[in-house]
Amino acid sequence: METTTERAGLSNASAETYAEWFATLADATRVRLLHTVSSSATGALSVGDLAAALGISQSTCSHHVRKLAEVGFVAVDKVGTSSIVSVNPACCTGLPHAADVVMGTLSSPPCCPEDLPADVTTRAMTDADLPAVRDIYAESLATRNATFETRVPDLETLASRWLSGHRWVAEGDLDGSRTILGWTAISPVSARECYAGVGETTVHVTEGARGRGVGKSLLWRQVNEADAGGLWTLQASVFPENRASIALHHSAGYRTLAVRSRIAQLDGVWRDTVLLERRREDD
Repeated sequence: METTTERAGLSNASAETYAEWFATLADATRVRLLHTVSSSATGALSVGDLAAALGISQSTCSHHVRKLAEVGFVAVDKVGTSSIVSVNPACCTGLPHAADVVMGTLSSPPCCPEDLPADVTTRAMTDADLPAVRDIYAESLATRNATFETRVPDLETLASRWLSGHRWVAEGDLDGSRTILGWTAISPVSARECYAGVGETTVHVTEGARGRGVGKSLLWRQVNEADAGGLWTLQASVFPENRASIALHHSAGYRTLAVRSRIAQLDGVWRDTVLLERRREDD
């Protein structure tokens, strides 16, 4: 199983490969078989054990194993008189990658897009901006679809969360005056040195400026400055109900990795989040 990085449309060769993969899985028995092997304690089962687990004959099981092996989902090794079936490790990343490509959630990191709003500018955040930044964050908290936090942190706590050199504000006209319309910042994900280039991002836009491209301007600044500043991976967690934010991140080169089910509670209700990630191109 090999995957390709699609950046400008989907090639015929890739489309044919992915169609073959999906066609192979268009059989409930094969899906159950693949799941049974991958979720087994050892990651490998004999054809006989698989047949017993699935309630099918060994000949039928062997047929489905052969079909899965033909496209590289599983490997079959002969051990004595038994055929041992194991999952191809590349399958674990290849299938999600294929789904991302087909659904259009993989895109190139932005580089000087032409559709940034001309009336919005971005610059480095200063301490003098923190009161306005905090007010915008309070607006986001009130929606209950932006963060698990329910209380607005004080200015010192807010500022202490972010990596130096990776916090930005967007300015533009609102209600007749020039003001801060939104902000973005990157926080470290770990104190361990090996993760020094991995950051967790956040972006917030004041209610009156939403829909004007402010978020796009902020993410353009965020990802380009992160690339230049030595960060190699950015990640974000977004509520699945916040479709606008997910689409915004996809437009900036983030891809969906997973849905984290019931990851935390907000106002006593378990909520899911969508985990998104962007990897720097040149590494």
